[in-house]
Amino acid sequence: MAGLREVHLYYDGKPQPATSATTFQSIDPATEEPLATIHPASNSDVDAAIASAHAAFPAWSTTPPLTRARILLNAVQLLRDRNDALARQETYDTGKPFSETSTVDVVTGADVLEYFAHLVASGGLNGETTQLREDAWVYTTKAPLGVCAGIGAWNYPLQIALWKSAPCLAAGNCMVYKPSEFTPLHASALAEIYAEAGLPPGVFNVVQGAGDVGAYLTAHERIAKVSFTGQVSTGAKVAASAAGGMKYVTMELGGKSPLLVLPDADLDAAVDGAMMANFFSSGQVCTNGTRVFVPQDRLREFERRLLEKLKHVRAGDPLDENTNFGPLVSKVHYDKVAAYIRHGVEVDRAQLLVGSADAPPPANLPARVQRGYWISPVVFTNCTDTMRVVREEIFGPVMTILGYDDLPSAIARANNTSYGLAAGVFTRDVNAAHKVVAQLEAGITWVNTWGESPAEMSVGGWKRSGVGVENGRRGLDAWVRNKSTLVEMGGVVPTVFAKI
Repeated sequence: MAGLREVHLYYDGKPQPATSATTFQSIDPATEEPLATIHPASNSDVDAAIASAHAAFPAWSTTPPLTRARILLNAVQLLRDRNDALARQETYDTGKPFSETSTVDVVTGADVLEYFAHLVASGGLNGETTQLREDAWVYTTKAPLGVCAGIGAWNYPLQIALWKSAPCLAAGNCMVYKPSEFTPLHASALAEIYAEAGLPPGVFNVVQGAGDVGAYLTAHERIAKVSFTGQVSTGAKVAASAAGGMKYVTMELGGKSPLLVLPDADLDAAVDGAMMANFFSSGQVCTNGTRVFVPQDRLREFERRLLEKLKHVRAGDPLDENTNFGPLVSKVHYDKVAAYIRHGVEVDRAQLLVGSADAPPPANLPARVQRGYWISPVVFTNCTDTMRVVREEIFGPVMTILGYDDLPSAIARANNTSYGLAAGVFTRDVNAAHKVVAQLEAGITWVNTWGESPAEMSVGGWKRSGVGVENGRRGLDAWVRNKSTLVEMGGVVPTVFAKI
């Protein structure tokens, strides 16, 4: 379409034309209007981006951590200075309300970059020293891995790009990053910010494209590590491919997380938590607590308060700062979520508290956004554990409520899933909270809140929900390899091959 922005690749410190013959469009989910024409990478383009990263690696990996940190902190300031412009671009690309992208997406991404910059500047890459005996000691050092691949997701594009690139670059690695084909616009903007901050050419590179580009990138023999965020089925394929090349991996995958309301919980707080765990970002959050367990004798009151608070969901033009609920990210995803809702009604026979089988859009949408991929919040209640809408990740604004009679059985039911990404507990009894959290099989847990994931907090899934962690101190260790050295100073080499 004439007049659309053209998005190519970025490597060797500058935009680069793609050599593939095809293009695709980035679509505004709120209006179904095209935003840009995207030029995906060919295999030779990916090769060139990786070669650029390898050329940059020797100098960047030996740059002192403090110097690397100063460059990354320059980028932090640029991100914060341009917060609103970047957030507005994220809103166009994802459909998420500006009230969210301007206060969460850019902000939390910049926080993580700042955290890792300060961590490496203050000794976060230091090793350990152990005195074995008077004349022998062991020391360890941490070395960067090399050129790494980052595969982004479409729900938090810029934030996820920063969660991957921040520890990668801080540790002295170089990255080739592929954004989701559904939300590609942030990647070149981030590359340009890094370059303006002083990052040398080739340290951060961008290739555009769909799954075929990601598959070629992650299987490439010159890639040392793959960091992937996305659904379990794709993550399993990426991990298998990486394992074949003995690559390091970090996998942040999906979930069907339980939220347990204990018998003594403050129901208003629990309902607030459940709404954040299901309807924030229109339910497109991997850690969402979509299985809400409520004591049977408090179920009706929980439902009553939930219905009251649902009145505060404000769908509308995502650029309107009063809007707090947006469309789904794409037509493909809209069709998937709508099919789950129909299945819940027609096959699972789940009881609808809110919503309907035809997944209608919210009422009274402004004319500008009426063609978007809208689905109103849906709440199924009196659900059973065997229902498909309870067992499978929907990734949309769909809550399932499950009553329980006793806490031990609720905990067992909460753990009866192949996922293990997140879980949460609402209670006035802090001792009880700790006891329940200790029994929940999930890598991320919350008590009397839901969803916050600060830079200092290492996060990662159990079971099929992931491998490794992101953020926190452990998040840096995921981007280095350890070297142990034993030094003998006694002047004599112990040997069994001595003269008798």
